[in-house]
Amino acid sequence: MRIDLHTHSNASDGTDTPAELVRNAAAAGLDVVALTDHDTTRGHAEALKALAGLDTGLTLVTGAELSCRTDGVSLHMLAYLFDADEPQLLRERELVRDDRVPRARAMVAKLRELGVPITWEQVARIAGDGSVGRPHIASALVELGVVGSVDEAFTAQWLSDHGRVHVPRHELDPFDAIRLVKAAGGVTVIAHPLAVTRGAVVAEAALVRLAEAGLDGIEVDHMNHDEPTRARLRGLAAELGLLTTGSSDYHGSRKTVRLGEYSTDPEIYGEIVRRASGAFPVPGTGGHA
Repeated sequence: MRIDLHTHSNASDGTDTPAELVRNAAAAGLDVVALTDHDTTRGHAEALKALAGLDTGLTLVTGAELSCRTDGVSLHMLAYLFDADEPQLLRERELVRDDRVPRARAMVAKLRELGVPITWEQVARIAGDGSVGRPHIASALVELGVVGSVDEAFTAQWLSDHGRVHVPRHELDPFDAIRLVKAAGGVTVIAHPLAVTRGAVVAEAALVRLAEAGLDGIEVDHMNHDEPTRARLRGLAAELGLLTTGSSDYHGSRKTVRLGEYSTDPEIYGEIVRRASGAFPVPGTGGHA
């Protein structure tokens, strides 16, 4: 089985619509794909509708990537198969999402102060109906020729945490995120925890505390983890009794990574499904969860 548990649509900062993402996942030969947009489940309904219209064995896992911060460092929490209507978790996702527009506007203002001819209208056009975020600003910088790629925008010179134009945002405490996702019947996995190319990363001591608080797993196989980092994380996960996943973190044309380029072991996927009670994987025609 080919299982990709971390993808994004244009409901947040990907370039595929949720329907396109489902169709592309089926065309790529995936057996399971998780839709994990940033702090929103808005793309789920469209993705499920697209899946229902396909003659495919693809299974869709619903989820989200929650924006968190601990010890002054941002981290992302993948949440799978939770009840999207659970009131407390829904309220926290809305607080994070509602902070995105004023934050993005403030970053645009900082860029203009630095002489970059970026406009809010340009960023809003790129974001479309998605939840505006740094990748949309990065795409605007690519359009303007300021940087050569989205990844080049995420440096201390520009958009990375503690970069020249960084603006703080509302983020969940990851311990609260674990509690809220668990209460909503979901499963939690820390996304790319040691992706140092993205900026500061959490200390291993924080991962130990999160495991003690009920964290289910760590995303190990990811484009921003080199082989020594993956080995280090696998060892840590074994010590802490955590699941290990692999995922593309697909963003459509915004990144070069392909759907299914990194994947999760079927036994790990089965354990994630077993632990969930808030929602269940949805199989396409002829598929099985």
